[in-house]
Amino acid sequence: MVEIAPKLKAILDSLPPKPGVYLMKDAEGKVIYVGKAVNLRNRVRSYFRPHARHTPKTARMVSHVDDIEIIVTDSELEALILEMNLIKKYRPTYNVRLKDDKRYPYIKVYWADPFPRVDITRRIEQDGHRYFGPYTAAWSVRQTLDILRKVLPYLTCNRTITGNDERACLYYEIGLCSGPCIGAVSQAEYRAMIEKLMLFLEGRTDEVVKRLQEEMQKAADSLEFERAAAIRDRLRAIERVVERQKIISTAQVDQDVIAFARADGDTCVQVFFIRSGRLIGREYFLLEGAEGEDDKHVLTEFLKQFYDNAAFVPQEVLLPHQIDEAMVIEEWLRDRRGRKVTLTIPRRGQKKGLVEMVAENAAETLNMLRAQWAADTHKHEQALRELQEALELDTPPARIECYDISHTQGTAPVASRVVFVHGTPRKSEYRRFNVHPPSVADDYAAMREALSRRFRRYAEASGKPIEAAPGKKDSDRTWRLLPDLLVVDGGAGQVHTAYQVLREFGLAERVPVIGLAKRLEEIYRPGHREPLVLPRSSPALHLLQRIRDEAHRFALTSHRRRRRKVGMASVLEEIPGVGPVRRKALLEHFGSLDAIRRATVEEIASVPGIGPELAATIKDSL
Repeated sequence: MVEIAPKLKAILDSLPPKPGVYLMKDAEGKVIYVGKAVNLRNRVRSYFRPHARHTPKTARMVSHVDDIEIIVTDSELEALILEMNLIKKYRPTYNVRLKDDKRYPYIKVYWADPFPRVDITRRIEQDGHRYFGPYTAAWSVRQTLDILRKVLPYLTCNRTITGNDERACLYYEIGLCSGPCIGAVSQAEYRAMIEKLMLFLEGRTDEVVKRLQEEMQKAADSLEFERAAAIRDRLRAIERVVERQKIISTAQVDQDVIAFARADGDTCVQVFFIRSGRLIGREYFLLEGAEGEDDKHVLTEFLKQFYDNAAFVPQEVLLPHQIDEAMVIEEWLRDRRGRKVTLTIPRRGQKKGLVEMVAENAAETLNMLRAQWAADTHKHEQALRELQEALELDTPPARIECYDISHTQGTAPVASRVVFVHGTPRKSEYRRFNVHPPSVADDYAAMREALSRRFRRYAEASGKPIEAAPGKKDSDRTWRLLPDLLVVDGGAGQVHTAYQVLREFGLAERVPVIGLAKRLEEIYRPGHREPLVLPRSSPALHLLQRIRDEAHRFALTSHRRRRRKVGMASVLEEIPGVGPVRRKALLEHFGSLDAIRRATVEEIASVPGIGPELAATIKDSL
């Protein structure tokens, strides 16, 4: 075992024998692992014992630990909750974690509103509304909502519902809204319909069918035959959906069945959602950081992170084997659900068969994904090899940087840089350059400024060690790497500009540069009079087009953001007596130009440096 540094030894000697959470940090202050312990002193010191038997992954982690921070808690349950929050916050390299866990979509029913609308969200909040999910694909959410809207036509608009509007929107006319805005349904009737929708999302389809049958019979008895026929059509639509929901359990209970598959460091977890014995949906989730961890630990970490975000906790969770911290996790799930939750590891019978079926589905899903990843990798490799041959490069261009300019008639110009590594985008290294002055109609000048700033940063970063202040987003790392291929959006003029910048920095022989012109998708190169034209079906051309289009998208988004700021500033600065300092004070106080417009003279005058007279002038001007 490597000798423990004095700093770490002092920390280890002072650890308390209490429950809590520990954060391990590297030399740069980055959190690389978060763990919990019933006894912090025993657990943390166990990593550094002379004869500790670590997995290769844990050994690597321990070798990078430079500092340890602890947070003492009152109980193991409190430590569990804190650990989950910290993993979500820091996403440490050595923790097992849900891949892209913040991006899963949910169906949100605005139940706290008088007339609840239905929408898609990617964030669960404690706001009194109801959430259903998570779903791993946005298309499956939209598909579910499309079916429901035809059966139970809910609101999607933000209008204030009074029931007195003169006309309804188009959705009412085509049967996709029940029209509470014009009083076509009362608030009580509308909320009763949304209750049915929520029951449907919970898998309580039998209850929905029963209620609709009662409504249909009541309408028929009252001789409201048109309404009865409309309810009949909804019932038929629901029955078609229910037919696709397989009955797989005779027990009328709510269950989640969880199993997973692993192969060469990849881990796929499958979850089947069973409600009242009926399979209403299934989702798969990919894990990061699971390589080298045992199955018990992988399953434990998934359960904690999945149910931390899950909109619903069932009364029973079926698992393939035992997990760590089973009792404290059951206690936590009970608190989340408000009633008892059982973690079950079935040994025989129907439940055992369910777990095996989910495990088989997890294995098939992982095999399918790995085949897809392999195909994508092959496509990228083929495209890069084609680029190497077409451009006569020494090696396939593993790192490609692309630049584009966006402005509106010279106003608020922005240059963008996107980075692709081995044919896939590396969004953490995307950068934008606000071109100065903020009104430049010369695209060549804008490109020159952006590239000069980029390679100046390379020159500055390459002459010193890789360092970045803790928490600093724009470290030297992204600038000190030279691209294997530089791409600019444009033709011969833009390529010449880029080549001149490379010459000025002594990089013309090290960094090949090309331009991709939009009109005919021609490739321009320095020293070549005629452009290079690749076949339309060429994987190399498709890759270049994808990179160019991504640079254009990123530049346009950045330009629009800057244009809004410039427009806001110019309107304010046209007002006599409002200069940069007062403009900044106003925008910081109100947040937007619209908010200033809505403010009273007294509210504007309350901003430091404004006063009543100038406030009246501002109000009149806006």
